[in-house]
Amino acid sequence: MLPVSQRSRSLWLASAAILMPFAAFAQSSPESLPSVTVDAPHRARPVQRTARPATPQRAPRVARGQRQRAAPVVATPVAPGRPTIGPSDEARSLTAPGTAQAQREAAQAPGSVVVIPAESYRSSTPSNTIKDVLDYVPGVFAQPKWGDDTRLSIRGSSLSRNFHLRGVQLYMDGIPINTSDGYGDFQEIDPTAYRHVEVFKGANALRYGANSLGGAINFVTATGRDERPNGISIDGGSFGFRRLQFNLGGTQGNWDGYFTGSAQGADGFRDHSQGSSFRGSGNIGYRFSDDVETRFYFNANTVRQRIPGSVTRAAALTIPETAALNNITGDQQRNIDTLRLANKTTLRFDKTVVEFGAFYVNRHLMHPIFQYLDYRYNDYGGFVRATDDRVIGGFRNRFVAGVNLHNGAIDNQQFANLSGNKGALLSSSLDRAQNTTLYAENSFYVLPTVAIVAGTQFVRATRSRQDRFLSDGNQSGSTNFNLWSPKAGLLWNVTPAWQVFANVSRSAEVPSFGESSSFPAPVIPWTSIRPQRATTYEIGTRGRTPDFTWDLAAYRADIRNELLCLYSAFGNCNVTNANGTYHQGIEAALGATLLKNILTLSDTPDRLWLNLAYTFNDFRFRNDPLYGNNQLPGAPRHYLRAELLYKHPSGLYVGPNVEWVPQAYFVDSANTLKTQAYGLIGLKAGYDNGGNWSAYVEARNLGNVKYIASASIIDKATAASPLFEPGTGRAIYAGLKYRW
Repeated sequence: MLPVSQRSRSLWLASAAILMPFAAFAQSSPESLPSVTVDAPHRARPVQRTARPATPQRAPRVARGQRQRAAPVVATPVAPGRPTIGPSDEARSLTAPGTAQAQREAAQAPGSVVVIPAESYRSSTPSNTIKDVLDYVPGVFAQPKWGDDTRLSIRGSSLSRNFHLRGVQLYMDGIPINTSDGYGDFQEIDPTAYRHVEVFKGANALRYGANSLGGAINFVTATGRDERPNGISIDGGSFGFRRLQFNLGGTQGNWDGYFTGSAQGADGFRDHSQGSSFRGSGNIGYRFSDDVETRFYFNANTVRQRIPGSVTRAAALTIPETAALNNITGDQQRNIDTLRLANKTTLRFDKTVVEFGAFYVNRHLMHPIFQYLDYRYNDYGGFVRATDDRVIGGFRNRFVAGVNLHNGAIDNQQFANLSGNKGALLSSSLDRAQNTTLYAENSFYVLPTVAIVAGTQFVRATRSRQDRFLSDGNQSGSTNFNLWSPKAGLLWNVTPAWQVFANVSRSAEVPSFGESSSFPAPVIPWTSIRPQRATTYEIGTRGRTPDFTWDLAAYRADIRNELLCLYSAFGNCNVTNANGTYHQGIEAALGATLLKNILTLSDTPDRLWLNLAYTFNDFRFRNDPLYGNNQLPGAPRHYLRAELLYKHPSGLYVGPNVEWVPQAYFVDSANTLKTQAYGLIGLKAGYDNGGNWSAYVEARNLGNVKYIASASIIDKATAASPLFEPGTGRAIYAGLKYRW
């Protein structure tokens, strides 16, 4: 095995070798094209549209079969001056710019930022979990456990969080989904509800004040000013999956409104995994003038979900449908009701845009597991952000600064679990978290195509607990943190179709109340857990031509006090700080036309399109006194997702896909127990020409492979450790959608 320094050198040399061919290719392709997004390659090629009218009224609808699109979004930054909403009809809202504007914002980040249009998954998959949304984003590992619950990690974030989410900050229209102490949940996310999804890896999430190793994901809903805001869809498939979804929107004078809702249910692949959900989101906007707009957001969810539980490796690979016995006898569940309200107002001046707003979230978690957890969350906060883009001394300068406030209280009660019902009270506390984030970033264009970027972020965070159940001792306490996280980067727009970027950044992650929690008592008091700090180095390139797209990045994060599972009690992980670790890897997203004009000869040819996302992970302890240079458990070393689609200009498409984990990965810090390598083959076909109707049918895991989709981790495992979540067997899904 290579020493750490040699492995790092080898990684960077390999990265440079990967980037060089694309540099040569892009120099021969200077065409102005959009910044890289996750594509919907089955879509018929959109026609070029005329410029949008200056009035805010809806543009005429194009003919059926011709999907409208925005004018090209060039990678080279536009000249500074009066900020615009964007060139496309979908971007008419000042408070909620469209996908084209999100692409422009992504193109100004000196690091990996990915924009996922809803068209890339909503019309061709069941859109059941966030895995369907994030499947083709390299560096992101998203594997469903049961129902909506998913194990999500970006660049190795939150590897040791066996429940909920830590290390990635989730937002809905820029409003936090995570609780004030940092944990996130996926049950409030409806993959059918969004216009696009933005993935900010690591410090590239500074615009949201995010300060974690993984970064941030923002789920963005449409508005009444979008093209064709109305639609209805129905999906169904294996294991009792069914869903009805609709969306309605429109404008009336200066007002616009949009609402989307869904009702979903499933019996589940495994025993005791049935669930149902009702979700709704909407917004109402009012335009005072071309330069002033306000928008009110609301979101509500009711989710009821049984939990089948983790099982041993042998059970997962032989009888994957079987639930854990304790989960059945305890009728374990995760049920949640939420209500989210927010407002955002945008003011546009000559060279400056100011955004500000406030939000409130009420969440009730009813969660019978080893105990019956009854938690009530009340989160609230506000934000203000200013973007100034002007010429200073003959040079373009773009300055962004903002303040985020996110505070909240958790009324935390735990009871004995009597077969899914409350028994005697076993613990009670009132937990409070307060977070104030200040951030600023400046991009100075030393050349019209080269920007030097520098930024910083300051986080003031406090955590306090008032123990109201003292018979087992007093666990009251408080902590506070003051953390600076600077960053610097370089962005080079080599051609309008090709960018190169590099950055170095610091990140800081404050522990949540869930760290070191254990029954009957924590191994390490939660007040003793230190924040996780990391320094990350990143280099990459992205670009697009009509027949080839790429998004490549290599990174290394040197981490101090990583929040990891180093101790365990009765198989449950207790998180504390590791001495030193590192995460490094390569992320590659490629799209390529392998053949075209196979059955047609026209300006809009048919084509054979390859879509591929590959992630290489190298996560390790660094000279740890107990674990040496062991691999960090919880994520595969290699992960490949690919599809090969034949698409016809009529809108028909068909092709196979693959999900491949060629090497098993460890599930414990001692590196004694692994998962199992697997490969899954799928097939999809459908019709979507950009018109009113679309339909799909998709088969997954055609070989009915028994595999492990995800795993919890502990410090040292045995063959009897119940850590494994079996993957779903052979399944088929179909859906039909009408939009207008």
